[in-house]
Amino acid sequence: MSDVARRARLHAAVSDPSRLAIVDDLAASDRAPGELSARLAIGSNLLAHHLDVLEHAGVIQRFTSAGDRRRRYVRLAHDTAVRALAAPVQPAGDLLFVCSHNSARSQLAAAIWAVRVGTPASSAGTHPAERVHPGAISAGAAAGVNLSMATPREVDRSALDDPTIQVVTVCDQAHEALAPHDRWWHWSIPDPVASTDANAFDAVVAEIGLRISSLIDHYPPTVADHPRTGASS
Repeated sequence: MSDVARRARLHAAVSDPSRLAIVDDLAASDRAPGELSARLAIGSNLLAHHLDVLEHAGVIQRFTSAGDRRRRYVRLAHDTAVRALAAPVQPAGDLLFVCSHNSARSQLAAAIWAVRVGTPASSAGTHPAERVHPGAISAGAAAGVNLSMATPREVDRSALDDPTIQVVTVCDQAHEALAPHDRWWHWSIPDPVASTDANAFDAVVAEIGLRISSLIDHYPPTVADHPRTGASS
């Protein structure tokens, strides 16, 4: 398929206003079908049809939760042409990345965000570990972020309710345990600690980098022009 034909296929898939609204809602966050249905006021049967069309066109991907295996999530494909279909989005304020143990994914996400975007970010866990995993420290160092002095901490429940903080859950278990607020974002990122893949931590760094790039590349101009330099956490 030529590039022109592929782009035409993508645009045809989002020609329906409801499907375009789904793409917009997935621009910053993975969503469960039930969440999309409630947020966009689309019935479950009609939503399933729209998701089938979008998946067939390569706009979205559907996958099973790493937490509750009965649950599924939907995300936009990591494709520049797909991401360009969505309306610009920006966080409500400083970012708080949350996972279960605050030993890998959330630590890496906060540190990479601070370096790439140049705005503050923090991290926490629902059940924090005693230390940051050595694999996260090593993968972070390879990506230019320093986690050698980072320590896991428990999430402050008051921060979760603060409308000036953009909460981003980066593991399915934490997302499902916290009963997320409508304004939160969710990035379903596999747990590298539980993986037997030697490259699991590097894969997490790459995934986080793609997520961040897809956001900042489509920020409104006033936000996109913000300096992207900053010290690692």
